[in-house]
Amino acid sequence: MSYFNTFITVADDCPLSQSETPQSNRKPKPIHILEYALLMASPYHYDHYSLIFEVYLRRKELGPLASDEKVVLWNELFAKGHPCLRASSLTKRYGFGAHYSAEGKIALFPMESRAYAQFVENPDVEKIAAMRSQRIAKSK
Repeated sequence: MSYFNTFITVADDCPLSQSETPQSNRKPKPIHILEYALLMASPYHYDHYSLIFEVYLRRKELGPLASDEKVVLWNELFAKGHPCLRASSLTKRYGFGAHYSAEGKIALFPMESRAYAQFVENPDVEKIAAMRSQRIAKSK
């Protein structure tokens, strides 16, 4: 699912009071590490689908591909749904908000930044909270 003119706020149960750069030594690199690197290096370059595709290519360590190979991989990858940044560790655990522009292009913003606050305060931008990491206990 892709969003337009929408800001994904940090999850209510995020354990941080300010953002933290995600790090990991695992191989292959975790998805959220690749998402972070791509979105910080090129804000508003990727939309939902191109970000997922680029992360997939990097995780599989697929080198340069011919156009027809990319089309086949794209079709196979998107034959099923993929979660948006509402479900990403970046917005749930690491304290980053994700802004989707009017064109659906994505940029990350640390929760302590002025830009984050401006998105939250802007009535013209739809706000959606990131998914909680834990379910809220049901009262009996």
